[in-house]
Amino acid sequence: MNGKPCLWLLINGASGSHDETRLQEVVAELEKAGAQPGRIVDCRNENMPDRRALEHAGVGILAVHGGDGTLNASITALEGWGGSVLPLPGGTANLLCGMLYGDAGPGEIIALFGRGGLVARKPDCIRSSAGTGLAEILAGPGAAWADVREELREGNIVETLATAVDAASQSAAGPMVVIRQPMLGREQGYAGVRLSIARGGMMVQGYGAEDIGDYLKQGIALLRRDFREGPHDDLGLHDAVTCRSGKEEPIALMIDGERRTGWREEQFSLAQLQLDLLCKPDG
Repeated sequence: MNGKPCLWLLINGASGSHDETRLQEVVAELEKAGAQPGRIVDCRNENMPDRRALEHAGVGILAVHGGDGTLNASITALEGWGGSVLPLPGGTANLLCGMLYGDAGPGEIIALFGRGGLVARKPDCIRSSAGTGLAEILAGPGAAWADVREELREGNIVETLATAVDAASQSAAGPMVVIRQPMLGREQGYAGVRLSIARGGMMVQGYGAEDIGDYLKQGIALLRRDFREGPHDDLGLHDAVTCRSGKEEPIALMIDGERRTGWREEQFSLAQLQLDLLCKPDG
């Protein structure tokens, strides 16, 4: 492999954006880069490789082709491993890959890798009791929109519309999330507090609306993962914030697009991921 360490490729065959043609293109690009996969693992019907399996096989690089959820699950499970992960965009939003490579597609990223144009770096992440966010965490009843994304993946339009209305209702009536430490934003809280990785810290934004119609409009923006649309408050860069549910209920979370549940009071902290990701030098 032209001196390159052993590479495995992890894919998610259950992803709505996955198809065999795209997989063959990724494999062909890796071969062209002198890094033919020693093994292809499909997490749809196999366990994701853990540190022990990778170390036993002498793997130095794990390429992961999938969406933000697949990337999150595979990367966070490998923290502490001595190898590197090569994230390749294969989902609908690809927020992590956008942070690392801009708009580059899998072919361009693999070509850079083949030319030695990528560097290994431990990026920032966001820690919470419910999991680690590599790109973003949304806290509050607005996290119900992750269920709509699941229906979209299945291609069921009727169920998608029904789930969208339900998500809008939950967003409007669910317990708001108040940012308590430091005290930020609206006293009554927000339907969604978004925490995202940004240069210089963790960006905090509060999202709210006035009625169900507004929440439906904002929900569409959430599905597109374009959080700049719809009413929101920019609350600055922080190393840590503590959020509290407005009722005696746990906080609903969406971590890199996947549903989780936190405690009634949840702290979100900026930290360094304990794993090398291959990225552009300025990524």
